[in-house]
Amino acid sequence: MKLLNRSLQYLSLSMLLIVSIWSVVFYLDMMDEIYDSIDDGLDNYKLLIQNKAEQDSTVLLKNSFDESNYAIRPLSESVAFKIYDVYKDTMIYMPFEEDMEPVRLLTSAFEHKGKYYELKVISSMVEEDDLMKSLLQHMVWLYILLIVCIIIINNVVLKKLWLPFYNLLQQFKDFRLGKDSGLTEVKTNINEFEELQIAGQALISHSVEAYNRQKQFTENAAHELQTPLAIISGKIELLLERDTLSEQAAETLSEVLQISERMNQLNKSLLLLSKIENKQFYNNQDISLTKLVKQGVDEFEDFVEFRNLSIDIRESGEVHLHMDVVLAGILVSNLLKNALYHNIERGEVIIEMNENKLHICNTSASVELNGNVIFNRFYKSDAGRQGTGLGLAILKAIVQLYGFKITYSYKNAMHCFEITFR
Repeated sequence: MKLLNRSLQYLSLSMLLIVSIWSVVFYLDMMDEIYDSIDDGLDNYKLLIQNKAEQDSTVLLKNSFDESNYAIRPLSESVAFKIYDVYKDTMIYMPFEEDMEPVRLLTSAFEHKGKYYELKVISSMVEEDDLMKSLLQHMVWLYILLIVCIIIINNVVLKKLWLPFYNLLQQFKDFRLGKDSGLTEVKTNINEFEELQIAGQALISHSVEAYNRQKQFTENAAHELQTPLAIISGKIELLLERDTLSEQAAETLSEVLQISERMNQLNKSLLLLSKIENKQFYNNQDISLTKLVKQGVDEFEDFVEFRNLSIDIRESGEVHLHMDVVLAGILVSNLLKNALYHNIERGEVIIEMNENKLHICNTSASVELNGNVIFNRFYKSDAGRQGTGLGLAILKAIVQLYGFKITYSYKNAMHCFEITFR
């Protein structure tokens, strides 16, 4: 989740909690004030009725709420002394409204000329209920308004505030060793972002410097090794062309020449592996994997005929990848070489490919290989086999460079390698 969205989430939850607590406290406080006001009004009304009863005894005959807000009925002295002023909410049928309405009821008792009476006084709560509903609606709208304001602030103000950070982040994502020298300055007056920019620039400068030193060392080492190896091979070939050598000496020189050629191939493979790991190949473009595989098969046509091998290509449409052309060719070539050279006489190679994967299986005389070490450098399933032992290591380096995934499995007496692109 993005930082802006995370901050919005925390702000919204915090605001919801604060508004909810405030709403409850405000609601209870308002209800207390309203009830206090109504109860005070009921107390005053009670006193007015009692005073009116002193002047007009007919008031004591009012025993229902038909036309007024009070009712009086006589009580015994013992019962009257047990009655205290009680306030409660209730519903009373109002004839003029022809409906039940909420009211606040005060039940009390008083004495008049030696007789005791129960007095019930009511006050309508209709307006108060409407007021509380209105308050509740306004609190809900207040919360919605706060959330909208937070979203606007988050997406306008905070987004603008964090813009330098996202510019730096994008530069970090786009940075490529060997192609870029450093970060473009991002103008900001925020100390943390300035410190991040300085630290990022220092880290990149150190990485670029280390990369250039390693690149120079690798190229120099490869060149310095390549030259003497070529000289050795050339001199051995000249010696082999002479007729003065004995058969044993010629065989020995032939073995030395083969070793020199393997060293030359090993040197090239190590240089290639180093360049891949240093990300020196990054001329990415859209390529057709389908065409590359078919071209690779055509290039090995003579070897396939010599070994009487059969190749079955199963494709589901044109498969395209976005990667370096050279590395894509090495990827396909190494997979085909591995499937063909480690095959058996009259063996089979099955190639399946679609937009998500490339799957190559081949028959072989060897049993299942160790999937945990098969991609390690210099690993060979058969120590007697010729080769550098770097083919699969190079494959894995290419796959990791582009975020692909390569796996090995053994099914139906066939060795299978699968590269997943997504």
